[in-house]
Amino acid sequence: MKAAVYYGNRQLTIDDVPEPWPVTGEVKVKVSRNGICGTDIHEYFDGPVLIPKTEPHPLTGKTLPVVIGHEFSGTVVEVGPDVTDIKEGDKVAIEPVIRCGMCRPCKSGYYNVCNCVGFQGLSSDGGMAEYAVVPRHMVHKLPDNVPVEMGALVEPMAVAYHAATLGEVTDQSRTLIFGAGPIGIGLWFALRGMGVTEIDVVEPSPTRRQAIEGLGARTIDPTSTDVPAFIADKTNGEGVDAAYDAAGVPAAVAAGLKSLGEHRTLVSVAIYDKPMLTPLLDTVMRERRIQGTLCYTSKDYKSVIDLMERGHYKTTGWVETVPLANVVAEGFEELRAGRKMKVLIDPAQ
Repeated sequence: MKAAVYYGNRQLTIDDVPEPWPVTGEVKVKVSRNGICGTDIHEYFDGPVLIPKTEPHPLTGKTLPVVIGHEFSGTVVEVGPDVTDIKEGDKVAIEPVIRCGMCRPCKSGYYNVCNCVGFQGLSSDGGMAEYAVVPRHMVHKLPDNVPVEMGALVEPMAVAYHAATLGEVTDQSRTLIFGAGPIGIGLWFALRGMGVTEIDVVEPSPTRRQAIEGLGARTIDPTSTDVPAFIADKTNGEGVDAAYDAAGVPAAVAAGLKSLGEHRTLVSVAIYDKPMLTPLLDTVMRERRIQGTLCYTSKDYKSVIDLMERGHYKTTGWVETVPLANVVAEGFEELRAGRKMKVLIDPAQ
């Protein structure tokens, strides 16, 4: 079968690899779509970072090369002998977290921060291929009215949904999102799904502002607007109830903290390439908090799939599909250059 195989920094080729087969406790999926995310881009251009280079991953024993891709969906074509609640023909989305099940986070239900956490497509072969085999617990059935292609967006939308919950918002909350890339868009959808209506999205790129405005969002251009001053004026000096950094730049963190009300939280959803100086005085004087977030749990997957069943998520203007053969030129390169927002790979093309 054809698969996108990562060998190291800027080394990604479409290879013929052996087709996998399920054993006990596993499910084989014919992949419909696999999304490229910021982590994949970071691995391709700057890695390997999370992908094991020489030291095998403690849970999978895997090192380079690896079939990449962790945002994928597809149709079940075969199941292991002991799998009875998933059947051939089911449309599914894959939750790619690999965990040990034995450490304190796992036993507490926070397996997303497992001491040995890994991911299908980073720590083992993933979904940017014609077929993939995964453990049963990674498989989430999609409702009849959710297209299988849409299932590839469950993973990034679950990242955003999990982050949104950590802001501890209610339907009366005022919120602020920095960054209108896929995760920023996912945060906007998640907050709206929670009943939040007061949402401002801060984004310097006209292209990205236009994309999220087309979905119905309200935006702020930080190149022409002093964001903390704007928020202070808008809220009579009270600030927002939750801020989310999906931009990953120092200016977003600083503006986000200054825009928060007292005892409120800035949720950091971004990947930071360099160490960052935090404006601690702004944090200390108002007892503001910075909250980290990592991926999701099955609860977040179920919440996103439920919203998808209700038609909550729209893809017009920010999601497009390209063939597996063009994954580098039309995927990684275009995303890195900022000419595309979200790319799904179709392994069948």
